[in-house]
Amino acid sequence: MKTLIETERLFFRELLPADADVMFELDSDPAVVQYAGDKPLTHIDQARQRLESILQQYQDVGFGRWAAVLKETNECIGWAGLKYIKELNGRKDNYDLGYRFLKRHWGKGYGTESAKALISYGFDEMKLARISAYVDVNHVASVKILKKCGLRFTNTFMGEGDLCAWYEIVNSPLSGD
Repeated sequence: MKTLIETERLFFRELLPADADVMFELDSDPAVVQYAGDKPLTHIDQARQRLESILQQYQDVGFGRWAAVLKETNECIGWAGLKYIKELNGRKDNYDLGYRFLKRHWGKGYGTESAKALISYGFDEMKLARISAYVDVNHVASVKILKKCGLRFTNTFMGEGDLCAWYEIVNSPLSGD
């Protein structure tokens, strides 16, 4: 499988149907999905359906959420990626930065490492003008990551039944490039 992005400790590849077990472990954990607007999965077939949706986005727009894999062990520890959302929060053509990791891998800096790499990829490779992210206002850890990576708060809105904060970062190429 082709590596799409590589960081110091991780590499990212397209998710595969074979990743259903990891997706189920991830999304069946109430702590992992607490701020995601999702209810914990109860059956592996639900994980397979989510994967099918992600695989369809690869077909439709050429990218999406990718498997986050530890270089050292080759273990898939969750996902991270940019997702195209046609309209959200009154804005059109959004490239949503997202990440989700197995709980045993929290607190190790993988969120920040992933977000920084995805922002660089989005601006340098995809030539995006803007990258956004939205997060439940109570998800302190994720807000901290977004701010650390240079995203700026713009407003709050109701999303998936929760009050969400909208963050974005604009691609500011150096003048004369």
